[in-house]
Amino acid sequence: MSEENDAFGINPPPPTEEPKSEPVPLPRGLTLNAELQSRALDSLRGKWGTAVGAAAILIALSLTGQIPFIGFFISLLIGGPLALGGVFVYLGLARNENVQVSKIFDGFDKFSTAFPLYLLVMLFTILWTLLLIVPGIIKGLSYSMSFFILADNPEIGAMNALKKSQEMMMGYKMKLFCLYWRFFGWAILCVLTLFIGCLWLSPYIYTSMAHFYEDIRPKESKV
Repeated sequence: MSEENDAFGINPPPPTEEPKSEPVPLPRGLTLNAELQSRALDSLRGKWGTAVGAAAILIALSLTGQIPFIGFFISLLIGGPLALGGVFVYLGLARNENVQVSKIFDGFDKFSTAFPLYLLVMLFTILWTLLLIVPGIIKGLSYSMSFFILADNPEIGAMNALKKSQEMMMGYKMKLFCLYWRFFGWAILCVLTLFIGCLWLSPYIYTSMAHFYEDIRPKESKV
């Protein structure tokens, strides 16, 4: 049949390929909190030494606030860089990077931004809390991604990081609150262990937050 068609100059058109459809990206923040926790545990598997070591440093340095007279000022100075350093560690673990415990101190390289960002988050949260407790909690959730944004965008200013965090958290504050709530039982167990369990709970929480950030941040850009 094909030979006859060729003889008369009639060639059937070549089969057309169906156009390949591009995969449709899922909307941000669809991952269940339970799955975010599971991803956090997967990220920590085999790396608990680094995670616990970083948590031990953070907890130990946070106790400087207990030093009489000067403790408050010391904790105020180091709070921002340590918060940023913690993000470097646990966001790196969430991204399966080769992270060392010493990375906890990398936040001091961005002291000029981390320090004012820490002050702004603390000041605004306190002011909203003085108004009413619930608005203070809501604002605290709104500002929660500030240091993650700074970690991914080292050139950004403190106020812009705060603004970007509020924009990113629109529609996700309750989701993050529910994620925190899922650790409540573990927190009680930490109290029963005289807070020793915090060395393992803190990495679990922060790595879960890192996966939360990865889930809600716009994928077409860093922020």
